[in-house]
Amino acid sequence: MQKLSRDTLMSLEQYAEARPDFRAKVIAHKIPRRIALTPNATLYFEDFLTMQYQVQEMLRVERIFEVDGIMEEIEAYNPLIPDGQNWKATFMLEYGDVAERKAALARLVGVEDRIYVRVGDGERCYAIADEDLERATEEKTSSVHFMRFELSDADATLVRNGAPIAFGADHDNLPCEVTLTDAQRASLAADLTP
Repeated sequence: MQKLSRDTLMSLEQYAEARPDFRAKVIAHKIPRRIALTPNATLYFEDFLTMQYQVQEMLRVERIFEVDGIMEEIEAYNPLIPDGQNWKATFMLEYGDVAERKAALARLVGVEDRIYVRVGDGERCYAIADEDLERATEEKTSSVHFMRFELSDADATLVRNGAPIAFGADHDNLPCEVTLTDAQRASLAADLTP
């Protein structure tokens, strides 16, 4: 999978002109990459295009145009782009009500270690969560976690050959599993490099 570099980014002026069309393209691209496990628990799968958009938006908002600042953003976001036989996702626990969110985050301690993918009839492959820093405590989990799903050679081959893909959680307070639609499956399968 391609990684971000200065050559893959637009200048602030170029981005200002291209932004409406680029934004529409990214929004459409993200639709099949959003996997709702429950109404409040969602996986948002990242790739080159989603991270290119994120960096372009950061540069725009922060008015970053110097090389060091651009490189800092590239270095921060490149690790979120799949690289090989893995998927990278942002896992979000979203609750509109503050009291409900606080109670849920306390109830869901450890959920980030119980999120999995299952390819075909295979075994569960658990996500590697928060490699960059610890986001949870013994009292509560975070509402945002960064995850990497590292597939075996066999599972990656099954994905490339069209096997069904399911994501789920086996946490006591969030038992769920969803099978991807054809559009979702195709979008994630494209992330795997041979």
